[in-house]
Amino acid sequence: MRVLHVYRSYFPETQGGLEETIRQICLNTAAHGVESRVLCTSKTIEPRVVRRDETVVYRSRRTGEIASCSLSIEAFAMFRRLLRWADVVHYHFPWPLADVMHFSARVGVPTVTTYHSDVVRQRVLGWVYYPLMMRFLRSVDRIVCTSPNYLASSRVLKGLGDRVTVVPIGLDEGSYPSANGALAEAHAKYGSEFFLFIGVLRYYKCLHILLQAMQGASYRAVIVGSGPLEGELRNQCRRLGLSNVTFTGHLPDPTKVSLLKQCRAVVAPSYLRAEAFGVALLEGAMAGKPLITAEVGSGTSHVNVHGETGLVVEPQSPTAFREAMETLHSNPGLAQKLGTGARDRFERLFSGRLMGERYADIYASLLRNRG
Repeated sequence: MRVLHVYRSYFPETQGGLEETIRQICLNTAAHGVESRVLCTSKTIEPRVVRRDETVVYRSRRTGEIASCSLSIEAFAMFRRLLRWADVVHYHFPWPLADVMHFSARVGVPTVTTYHSDVVRQRVLGWVYYPLMMRFLRSVDRIVCTSPNYLASSRVLKGLGDRVTVVPIGLDEGSYPSANGALAEAHAKYGSEFFLFIGVLRYYKCLHILLQAMQGASYRAVIVGSGPLEGELRNQCRRLGLSNVTFTGHLPDPTKVSLLKQCRAVVAPSYLRAEAFGVALLEGAMAGKPLITAEVGSGTSHVNVHGETGLVVEPQSPTAFREAMETLHSNPGLAQKLGTGARDRFERLFSGRLMGERYADIYASLLRNRG
């Protein structure tokens, strides 16, 4: 069974939770006889084709970007060529260019769309895009939502009825590198028992809340990642006089795994629905760490259950976030108990094996239905 994944970006050029999700789907469906390819856009197309352990990546030249929507003229021809290879096309929503490519190519094979997030920021452009979006979503054979929480709170998804299936994101622990070689170096540089954020530094991560919450704190926060808001966040850190916050920039995976082992908790202060799930939260749960999130009705509260796996606080409140960090900092026994709960919930609901089985079943059922 050959599955073509379609999204605006992928490794190795970009690093993020959605890219990691696609990687995990490719890895964990392989055991079920699925061969995967990924079509994406890229600033560089040298090499044009990148062979990775989990998939083969086909990169079309990015010719521009409008409101975070990557554009590529080359993608249309590349998509049509790859369609001749594919048994199933798996779109990752939202990427409006994929909607246009879908209709222009008159796709004849079964189609799946993983609905990662509502379109939440581009209000005017979103209104213009809405008719195309709904036509696209109604045209695909199956829509997958990543959590029951997001399904229940998304007006778009609730209007699509039984076309929507819930398949939570899952991670294969064996696909992550060992931290052994990086532990000592990471400990010497960053210490331990800090509060850890991992992610691309974008507006919807709401890291200004974390920085405000860190004023006067006796503990430390480590922020791993880079992105468009990095300069603004560093300036805020200087204005607030925060000496207890460290920005690491992008780190290699062994160092990131080391920090997950050494932190007190993983934090995600986002109060916006664009933060639809939080793969870094899953990574924290996989490492047996408690989680701190804000309640926004998204998948973050499917991963993090208050009092079981961590603490869920009032959104947009630096004070509430600060109180949660104080609670886990001053009570290591509670932090350990919640971390154990996070690991238990990860093993029950969020393993890569379980996600791979569910997607492989979806692909196979669509092929059977097409005869």
